[in-house]
Amino acid sequence: MTTTRPVDDLLSAGTRMGPVELHVEDLDAMLAYYRDVVALDHLAESGGTHVLGRHGVPTMTLSHTPGLPRFDRSGAGLFHTAVLFDTREALAAAVARVAQSGLGRYTGSADHLVSEAFYFDDPEGNGVELYFDRPSDSWKRGPDGRPLMDTLFLDPNRFLTDNLTDAEVQRPTGVARVGHVHLQVGDIPTAKQFYVGALGFDEIVDMGSALFVSAGGYHHHVGLNTWNSRGAGPRAASLGLGTMDIVLPTADDLGALRERLEARRILVTDDGRTSTFADPWGSRIRVTVDA
Repeated sequence: MTTTRPVDDLLSAGTRMGPVELHVEDLDAMLAYYRDVVALDHLAESGGTHVLGRHGVPTMTLSHTPGLPRFDRSGAGLFHTAVLFDTREALAAAVARVAQSGLGRYTGSADHLVSEAFYFDDPEGNGVELYFDRPSDSWKRGPDGRPLMDTLFLDPNRFLTDNLTDAEVQRPTGVARVGHVHLQVGDIPTAKQFYVGALGFDEIVDMGSALFVSAGGYHHHVGLNTWNSRGAGPRAASLGLGTMDIVLPTADDLGALRERLEARRILVTDDGRTSTFADPWGSRIRVTVDA
């Protein structure tokens, strides 16, 4: 993929997304959904905060914070957390378990050319995407090398018929990690200035009402849209999105990002290995170095 931006202005090609924190009211229901139905392992617990993931890698953090208001779906915040599975069989098993559980709500499916995706709301209304990436060498790309995406019909029944196995349903083995996070924002130009200009993601697609950005040629690590939230201002404290993590390969990568943020007078809390800051709407981002 070609770019005219100086390499120091870009996030490293090895950048990936880390766990997403959700502030939750009904901890039992949310644990039942993400631990028992999506089948993430329970990795740790401390003071009402539960860390879930697969193979020791955190995917989701549930922080019990009763008393917060519900997330305003017309405001800035989380559109969905996208959990990436490494095989179609692992994805099919997760989709089947969610569908059979009666928890949350199924909202659709789509073939995006680069991926196959199923969409749900969890028991507290947070958007969830469960998806599988096609091999990147099979992706269609534009003249600039950027991956092309679309929204085509994906038959959920056919997908399950072709890929569901009893073994994966009963004993999940596949990797399940955050592949991307999709946020609601107030306007796309401001989102682009922050996520592309300051953070250093590459722009993949700007639809006018939505922007998709990534590092290293991925189809997108962060999606940003105004479909429900055009004109939204800063977020108030609420249930839903707490902090989303971005993981960089090296401490040098983190230092370069810190310099870009400081040059733009973005307030950063830093301890040497972790930098935490907010986007223009108050969604908190924590950037760490790969262990």
